[in-house]
Amino acid sequence: MKQTSKNWIGAVLLVLGSSAVTGAVVKSKAAASPVASEAETPASHAFQTSQSVAVPSGLVDLTGAAERAVESVVSIKVTQTGKTQRVQVQDPFNDIFGDIFGFGGRGGHPQMREYKQPDRHASGSGVIISDDGYIVTNNHVVGEADEIEVKLNDNREFKGSIIGCDPTTDLALIKIDEKGLPEIKIGNSDELRLGQWVLAVGNPFNLTSTVTAGIVSAKARSLGANGIESFIQTDAAINSGNSGGALVNERGELVGINAMLYSQTGSYSGYGFAIPTTIMNKVVADLKVYGTVQRAVLGVSGIDVSNWIDSEKARGNEPNLDVVDGVYIDNVADASAAEEAGLQKGDVVTEFDKKKVTKMSELQEAIAQHRPGDKVSLTYKRGKQEHKINVTLRNTQGTTKVMEEVDLDQMGVSLKPISEEQKKAFGLNYGLVVNAIRNGKMKQAGASKGTIILQVNDQKMQTVEDWEEAVKNANQSTDRVLWIKAITPSGRRFSPVIELNE
Repeated sequence: MKQTSKNWIGAVLLVLGSSAVTGAVVKSKAAASPVASEAETPASHAFQTSQSVAVPSGLVDLTGAAERAVESVVSIKVTQTGKTQRVQVQDPFNDIFGDIFGFGGRGGHPQMREYKQPDRHASGSGVIISDDGYIVTNNHVVGEADEIEVKLNDNREFKGSIIGCDPTTDLALIKIDEKGLPEIKIGNSDELRLGQWVLAVGNPFNLTSTVTAGIVSAKARSLGANGIESFIQTDAAINSGNSGGALVNERGELVGINAMLYSQTGSYSGYGFAIPTTIMNKVVADLKVYGTVQRAVLGVSGIDVSNWIDSEKARGNEPNLDVVDGVYIDNVADASAAEEAGLQKGDVVTEFDKKKVTKMSELQEAIAQHRPGDKVSLTYKRGKQEHKINVTLRNTQGTTKVMEEVDLDQMGVSLKPISEEQKKAFGLNYGLVVNAIRNGKMKQAGASKGTIILQVNDQKMQTVEDWEEAVKNANQSTDRVLWIKAITPSGRRFSPVIELNE
């Protein structure tokens, strides 16, 4: 994705292992921060939290923190089942014997063959956040998994199930069926200071219970890899397989979920990045209750003031701002929380929810702790005048309603890819056929057994996974509508519309 000065979304390359989704590797830095159009509200947590305790100055003994943390960090192995594809191949014997037996000579008749892709195996790490089996990891570790195997530090193994995934923050919540597990204490990542000691705990290269030490090198770092990000940067070694592992402070409290490393080689070369617990807490709470994240939106796009000043100077303009840091608003979305509150292009946000804002990633992190409907304070400057207002955050659809994951059973259909015979009969290259139907949204829209679904919201339907993804994406969109292109069993084309709001 292309990096833009408006900073809606940054761009980096995520590199995974050749046969495994073992880690996310940042191959190139993004120049500016990604957007603050998406966000989220503080939620109470079912997991254990810890109050801050002063750490003595001088030499720091990290052995206790390491011993406590390794008990709560697990190894995760996942399998993604290889898909079966039908491909058209040329029979080589037709080239040789085609003319003799009347098969048309060189080229002959193509044949359809089934080809099964090999299973993909991945490994990563996870952190136990409750004694009844809830584990936090990265979305890029388990998001595409068909099977999840969790191995505890004491070598016990369990099957894991996905509770929910959030690609926007690269977080996922899984669960194993066990009680009395060694849950980690949750610390406050906001209290981390530059230069503070931290430990990265995980399973790099399948080396279980590995602990590396370093310091906090930077906070609120933006790389452009995720839609919402405000990374903790550390020089504690983070390698492939560390993804989903714990970043802990000197007391062994969780302050981040390890997610990425910056490297030109694919392995550790100086810096790793972790998702702060301020973001994790809210995402986990939502996934447990709703199965999806209740993402709040301010409704602005913008850029760090420092970057805006640099860009203006590069154009030969003299910046006319009364501040040197904050978030410069470049655009205000129609019917958004920001528009309702009176924000305009050119305003500079300097404080959100009583927290100082110096750059976009800090604004994202602050919003990410809220839910739609939350009323928060916001301070901005317009020219030399400072203004303090209250803003009621909304969701991506412009409302304050709770968003729940769509139950695919409500659609009332069982689908499968169309056969070669159906492709020939209808002149199609792809599609999903309804092989069973019951009362549900599809039947209400006019579908019947034998209906072929070609596209949903302009996305081609080639696999059942395409259908599931299209429904999920529509549920998270502003309109919450499925625009379907289909063919009846008799060959008539029709375009049903299904509203997910109903």
